[in-house]
Amino acid sequence: MAVADDKPTEAAAAKNGKQQKKKEQEKEAELSEEDQQLKANIELMVERISDPEPGVQVLALQSMIHEIRTANATMTSVPKPLKFLSPHVDALKLRCEQLPAGSESRCLLADIISVLCTTVGAKEGVRDALKFRLQGSKGALEVWGHEYMRHLAGEIADEYRLRQDQGGDVSDLMLLVNQIVPYHMTHNAEPEAVDLLLEVDRLDLLPQWADEKNYARTCLYLVSCCHYLPEPDDMTVLEVAHIIYSKMSKHHDAMRVALHINKRDVVEATFAACTDLLEKKQLCYLLAQHGYRLDLEEGTAAVEDETQREVLREIISNSKLSEHYLALARDLDVMEAKVPEDVYKTHLAEGRQPTAATVDSARQNLAASFVNGFVNAGFGQDKLVTVAGEGGDSIHWIFKNKDHGKTSATASLGLITLWDVEGGLPQIDKYLYATDNYVVSGALLAIGIVNCGVQNENDPAFALIYDYVSHEDVTVAELLVPLVADADVSMEVVGVTALALGLVFTSSCKEDIVMAMLQVAKTLNERISQFAQVTLDGCAYAGTGNVLKVQQLLAMCGEHLEAGEEGSAWKAMHQPAAVLCLALIAMAEPVGAQMAGRTLEHLLQYGDPGVRKGVPLALAMLHVSSPDTGAMDTLSRLSHDADSDVAQAAILGLGILGAGTNNARLAGLLRNLASYYYKEPGCLFLVRLAQGLVHMGKGLISISPYHTDRQLLSGMALSGVLAVLWSGLDIKTQLGGKHHYLLYCLATAMHPRMLMTLDEEGRMLAVSCRVGQAVDTVAQAGKPKTITGFQTHNTPVLMSAGERAELGTDKYLPLSPILEGLVILKKNPEYVEE
Repeated sequence: MAVADDKPTEAAAAKNGKQQKKKEQEKEAELSEEDQQLKANIELMVERISDPEPGVQVLALQSMIHEIRTANATMTSVPKPLKFLSPHVDALKLRCEQLPAGSESRCLLADIISVLCTTVGAKEGVRDALKFRLQGSKGALEVWGHEYMRHLAGEIADEYRLRQDQGGDVSDLMLLVNQIVPYHMTHNAEPEAVDLLLEVDRLDLLPQWADEKNYARTCLYLVSCCHYLPEPDDMTVLEVAHIIYSKMSKHHDAMRVALHINKRDVVEATFAACTDLLEKKQLCYLLAQHGYRLDLEEGTAAVEDETQREVLREIISNSKLSEHYLALARDLDVMEAKVPEDVYKTHLAEGRQPTAATVDSARQNLAASFVNGFVNAGFGQDKLVTVAGEGGDSIHWIFKNKDHGKTSATASLGLITLWDVEGGLPQIDKYLYATDNYVVSGALLAIGIVNCGVQNENDPAFALIYDYVSHEDVTVAELLVPLVADADVSMEVVGVTALALGLVFTSSCKEDIVMAMLQVAKTLNERISQFAQVTLDGCAYAGTGNVLKVQQLLAMCGEHLEAGEEGSAWKAMHQPAAVLCLALIAMAEPVGAQMAGRTLEHLLQYGDPGVRKGVPLALAMLHVSSPDTGAMDTLSRLSHDADSDVAQAAILGLGILGAGTNNARLAGLLRNLASYYYKEPGCLFLVRLAQGLVHMGKGLISISPYHTDRQLLSGMALSGVLAVLWSGLDIKTQLGGKHHYLLYCLATAMHPRMLMTLDEEGRMLAVSCRVGQAVDTVAQAGKPKTITGFQTHNTPVLMSAGERAELGTDKYLPLSPILEGLVILKKNPEYVEE
């Protein structure tokens, strides 16, 4: 029976063998006469390699190499000589081992086998291409072409890691690396050169091969890499990019990277290395936009020429920001002051309408004060608070508010006169002498707001404010730090004082201030300490995309407490902070932001109530002043959530999402929400705030902490946004209670979303420019387009989220490679008028 069963099997095998032989014959028959001749020659050469005469071996090998190098093949096909050699690969390997070590025949054959191994599938972990290259000649790699170099680089990376783990010698590998990298750098494959040097931990070698032709693509790839690398490699790539930019005298690019590195000595050295006054001016515009204060009188960055120093100080202090902002407003014809009803547009609201005053008037007036301040921010005039208002009675309006409401109403004056220190302080001054302490505190807050982002050598804000706290000549830190540690001061004052210190010393790493705050945090309840620790970790890794930190935060968000457990909400208070920190860390680049967005959807479905409360605010964090359609739809859905905390957080999130954009769809959603919540004072108040945020500065202002083509994260701007979002974790007590004035922290993040071009004297210069959606060109071949769907305008122009600008004329050359904010243009000496 067994024999009978074997017969069909043998028959099938014989049949398969015949079919295979037939296929090979047919395939051979398909070869052209020329290919058949080549195949015969290759087989003859393989046979001659086994000849005992060394001269014959060498001649056969040289002929084989000539055939391989001169073969014509497309990018997607294997050269025919290699294809015909493939069946002989095992025999060639065996023959190579038999040849005398160091002989010319063995070197040539090893080179051929190394190339051949790139086209023959190998088992995982087998690196024959590298093995035989090391046995053969270690030079002239470039003659074998780009694909061979790429394959060899991959095997070098694997071998390097293995040897490093075993403590082996890697000098022979570095000989090959030192040939491959220059080849890539001169053949438009800079990303592959960077990748290889990263794999072998020798990125420091890269600057020696950077030149005028390849530095731009190299540095663009390096800077883009930093978000995807672990510590400390993320800083290493930035430092190398800074070295290359400095070597090529690209001072603006070098400064941008130096600000990313965030080391004062690097920033100062970069500024000092620039000797051209016009370029220094452009660097000062960048520093001013970033909120970075440079000492021009002492230290590395000091400017000896007094005239130049005054010119640069004026730029870096942002003293003309108000002037430029109003010039933009006049150009766009939006100078006319608006009232809250121009924002609410209740006549357009659909659905239920209030037939009577269902919200207490004090809360309505408080909302109107905020909306009035936001919509007229920076314009210097309005119709409710400023004296210049048409028929307005500012004192009367302020006293239409109650208690803390008077503080916020008075402080809105600082928002209206934002950046205009000389024009704003006289209007605020009269409120400092009021008998009502709420009005006085509002005036003091207004003084701080009007000075946001603007430096004045006389520092009038500090001169006016410190008198109300201390009568000694002290600095801000000496004024506030003792309050943090004072046991006799209420926790409310301690908290606001700590926030003030954080806003003043953002990104400065002041050790004494940090230690004072940590000491207080350690004495608090364990749960509050945990909340503070999560927040601290999130801020420390803001915008880094650190995967390990994200995983830790997700683990915290995934913790479940029993619903009936005593104090479960109190114990889980760190969870909403963890959700916010997750977005804070992941917001640096688009891929991370998208993945965080998907994660937040899962947290909505499976998270505890505390976790769900943080999701709307986290979504807003990912899309500050960038009304992404998906995020908008999610927040709109959550604004009707059964959980009032989630709904209110979503309403605030909608305001942050569209802040300063005038987004029509978002404005419509908020009008509908106002109708939906007309019987709920708390929610309606937040809807009004969100409406004011969306129409901030009549659509000319952004609060996005990212600038310069989203390459830089301003710590100053981020701190203001974080203060508001963190207060949103307890909206009913904070923004919805008596701490609504915390909303003014957004003033630190507010900046005009514009492109304005200036001539060499600093005067506004109107030129043609193209504005369109930015296209990611990292590692793309050739000279790809950097924008798509563009429109042509004359400067100044508004820049929306995700947009990029290009100059539309060759008459001028920009001193900044990124057209955003204030850009100086100089005449192109090679321009010929048509």
